Amino acid sequence: MATFISLSPAETELLGEKIGRAAEHGVVIALSGELAAGKTQFVKGLARGMGISARVHSPTFTLVNEYGGGRLKLFHLDLYRLETPEQILSAGVAELLQPDGVSVIEWAERLEAGREKLEDGGKFVRVKIEIVSETERKIIYDDSGA
Repeated sequence: MATFISLSPAETELLGEKIGRAAEHGVVIALSGELAAGKTQFVKGLARGMGISARVHSPTFTLVNEYGGGRLKLFHLDLYRLETPEQILSAGVAELLQPDGVSVIEWAERLEAGREKLEDGGKFVRVKIEIVSETERKIIYDDSGA
């Protein structure tokens, strides 16, 4: 595990971009952190690092946003509005645990039902963003080549 201190949204995006450049087909990135921690900022950088030029926004109301046009497809999930493992599985999230590209899951801690599948797959990266102050974030992540 590595730790990165971000002092701005731009720095959070830069870390996401670095991880995006190293991302491989089939990886699932489990992203956790409080509201307004910077999860979507991280995903914006991740998309940029994967060569995706589309505008990235939170899929809170749509559950999944899919982005193409880069070297890999990006599936951006937000589980904030789903509360139980049954709701998550009935929403079709299971198929995105082995993506045809890269999946990044905001509020991944809600995905208890798929935890074994994620951990057994081998292509699983955890990223936790902690709010330190109004502008500072502590980001703890699996440093698997990124």
